[in-house]
Amino acid sequence: MSRSVLVIGAGPAGIASALTLHQQGCAVTVLDKATFPRDKCCGDGLTTGALRLLEQLGLRPEMVPDWYQCDSAWLRSPSGREISLPLPTNNGQFAAIAPRIQLDNALVVLARSYGITVQENISFESVLRNDNDWVEIQTSSGPMTADFVVAADGMWSPVRRALGLSTPSYLGEWHAFRQYFCNVTGVASKQLCVWFEPDLLPGYAWSFPLPGNRVNFGFGVLRTSDHGVQYMNSLWQELPMRAHISVALGPDFAREGRHTAWPIPACIDTATRSAGRVLFIGDAVCASDTLTGEGIGQALLTGILAADAIVSGMAPQDVRDSYSRALDKELLADHRMSHLLGKILARQVGARAALRIANTNEWTRHNFARWMFEDEPRAVMLTPRRWHREFFTRPGAFSGNPAPD
Repeated sequence: MSRSVLVIGAGPAGIASALTLHQQGCAVTVLDKATFPRDKCCGDGLTTGALRLLEQLGLRPEMVPDWYQCDSAWLRSPSGREISLPLPTNNGQFAAIAPRIQLDNALVVLARSYGITVQENISFESVLRNDNDWVEIQTSSGPMTADFVVAADGMWSPVRRALGLSTPSYLGEWHAFRQYFCNVTGVASKQLCVWFEPDLLPGYAWSFPLPGNRVNFGFGVLRTSDHGVQYMNSLWQELPMRAHISVALGPDFAREGRHTAWPIPACIDTATRSAGRVLFIGDAVCASDTLTGEGIGQALLTGILAADAIVSGMAPQDVRDSYSRALDKELLADHRMSHLLGKILARQVGARAALRIANTNEWTRHNFARWMFEDEPRAVMLTPRRWHREFFTRPGAFSGNPAPD
């Protein structure tokens, strides 16, 4: 039975859901308050898991002009120990950088190429009806009715708020700052760098390379009482000037534009997942990884799972139950593992030990990199149902189509 679905939000989660629904015969309309291309504050990093999902959805690296494939990661522990973790270079892509202003626009273009209606500059305003028969919403262009609504409208989801389901004063589990730097001539111009600074743990600082000697530079920290806005603002000013970081950036680096900050929701285990004929995905269901703050792969996955639930279920309760079971199956064990690892990495001794183990030999360096970039789910060793013959030997994404130079 064909179903009509309104997707609120045209970011990766929303477009992933729309593409999956369209492929399965549903009538889909995507609404977004922005006009594309539009920027989204993000680290721009893509894990192996995210890359495989993008490939599954039909995206190609050449659709993103500044796509940058990474072949290794350079890490610095709190003690100053530096290690390089290699990724496979001849069997697909395992990590990449893609500016969100380009990636999100490419996904919108892709959706339209399949005939999906994406309406820009239209804001969600309220829910008029959400019951056993259908869901009706009010938008800035008038009322719209569908069988289901998929809310991909961010951490402070207006749809969730309209349904009276928001958590008062919720500010996310992480907070991150980001700015683009140019004229980068040090190792960071070509190398993905991560610094586990003692005062950021279990957070970290990063520099992700882009073409033309540019990088996405930023840091993420757990939101705690001693990590207030004033602290983070002052940290932002001095962090790039720390000796080991400035050396990696090179003497001539310069800041581009303004810095931006954003909260990261990472509580998939307790977040509201659905209500009536509405399913929440991406940041709206707080799906980011609580260990790293990464969220693009999780956004794509939740969008696909929501679409599958809508197609497979009949009654709204069946759809909600199917979606919740899928989230538990795909993300809950990994969330719990990330939460446990975060507690270990919050202490310098834990962070140092983790990197020391990773640097034991060539095998550990190689496979730690694949684990870090989620070549396999975070808790795969503890979930035998996800074991398979190609454990840590599968090709990466786009193995038949390398990224452009």
